[in-house]
Amino acid sequence: MPDIEPIAKSEELFLNLLPSMANRHGLITGATGTGKTVTLQKMIEVFSTIGVPCVVSDIKGDLSGVAKVGGSNAKVTERFVQLGIDEAYASLPVTFWDVWGKKGHPIRTTISDMGPLLLSRLLGLNETQSGVLTLIFKVADDEGLALLDLKDLRAMVHDVGSRAKELSLRYGNVSTASIGAIQRGLLTLESQGGDELFGEPMLNMEDLIQNIDGKGVVNLLDATKLMNNPKLYASLLLWMLSELFETLPEAGDKKVPKLLFFFDEAHLLFKDAPDVLIEKIEHVVRLIRSKGVGVYFITQHPSDIPSSVAAQLGNRVAHALRAFTPKDQQALRSAAQTMRDNSALNEESALMELGVGEALISFLDEKGIPSITQRAWVIPPFSSLGPIDEGMRQNLMAQSIVGTTYDTRIDAESAYERLTQRLEAQTPLRKETQSASRGRETPIEALTKSVARAVGSQIGRALIRGVLGTLFKK
Repeated sequence: MPDIEPIAKSEELFLNLLPSMANRHGLITGATGTGKTVTLQKMIEVFSTIGVPCVVSDIKGDLSGVAKVGGSNAKVTERFVQLGIDEAYASLPVTFWDVWGKKGHPIRTTISDMGPLLLSRLLGLNETQSGVLTLIFKVADDEGLALLDLKDLRAMVHDVGSRAKELSLRYGNVSTASIGAIQRGLLTLESQGGDELFGEPMLNMEDLIQNIDGKGVVNLLDATKLMNNPKLYASLLLWMLSELFETLPEAGDKKVPKLLFFFDEAHLLFKDAPDVLIEKIEHVVRLIRSKGVGVYFITQHPSDIPSSVAAQLGNRVAHALRAFTPKDQQALRSAAQTMRDNSALNEESALMELGVGEALISFLDEKGIPSITQRAWVIPPFSSLGPIDEGMRQNLMAQSIVGTTYDTRIDAESAYERLTQRLEAQTPLRKETQSASRGRETPIEALTKSVARAVGSQIGRALIRGVLGTLFKK
């Protein structure tokens, strides 16, 4: 190997993200090809090594390399020599997840647990249509009807539509047009394979917070196919974040986080999101750190993150940005202003000059104050760069810490079955009385509805929805 001039010459030149400040959240930015993914992998590696589990969306499949020992990449070896760092190649424990169950264990939630707010965005509903969907959830909650999968919700939408006049007296107007829009949204979602996300067994958040031999397990969500439906991707990740927020107990100040959550392509979480949703996301991000959870957003530009959310992100790593147009140049100046100023460094110029794997870095100090921005090289990972082969992935899945818990779908009795039984029970009676009653309610039907409402109201009092509309677990 030819002589390589060292870059780092003393320990004082190394910048460290303090574990005790990792739950104050963070942001990794930079143009395509500047090193964001490698930085992300290094951060995962460091925290897993000290026992912190991580949840990571794997957009391109590259991050699966954390499960394999590094050492076969000449450029990585060269960078270690430049930085004066001894190579200590290692792998990390990994659990693979995949909505479709091909590249990881199936990951599911239920319709009831996701709630109307996130589901409205997933279905592309406007404010009025979202209001009707919220009404449908309320009726289901009150009548004790579990919404587990898409067929449950379709049945519930049909039921509410057929009882629109009756329900409007108690819940407000049920627009026929809104019912139609919800039904169309459900058909579209199903045609895109979104029905695979909903059902049981639902993901238990505790299965994401595990350690093996002192290392935090890295939970990799394969998003290579999921990215074909950005709203499905965003809804799933926001549900997971909300579920963690609603289920985890208060942790107080900890020396290390309980869990780190990394959102790649983070701009998708906020694209076309209504203000009410962004406000609630900001609320969750602000408060979830008290549960010991750190949230990290990875995206091309700081402006991809709403300012109310960005204000909560204390740790910053900014890779190179491009400025080819006046609009780009204005955005570049704005990005430079998000870092704490270093009088000896022109942040704006530096952002255009950074090499691959080089970044402007500002981490929180022990008092929670952003450090002065420094220009630095990111230490490469000790695990392998690039994806592992399919054979290795399947072997690791077979040895997974969660076993076969999620591999077989369960179809329990829920709203679809209950509503079907209700309809079948009513059909003979309707045939006998249709000509005489002209739609008037029989005494038996009235009693049935009265009992259902009484039981439902009892169940409804036990159902509480959290900040993002997901079910709150007591």
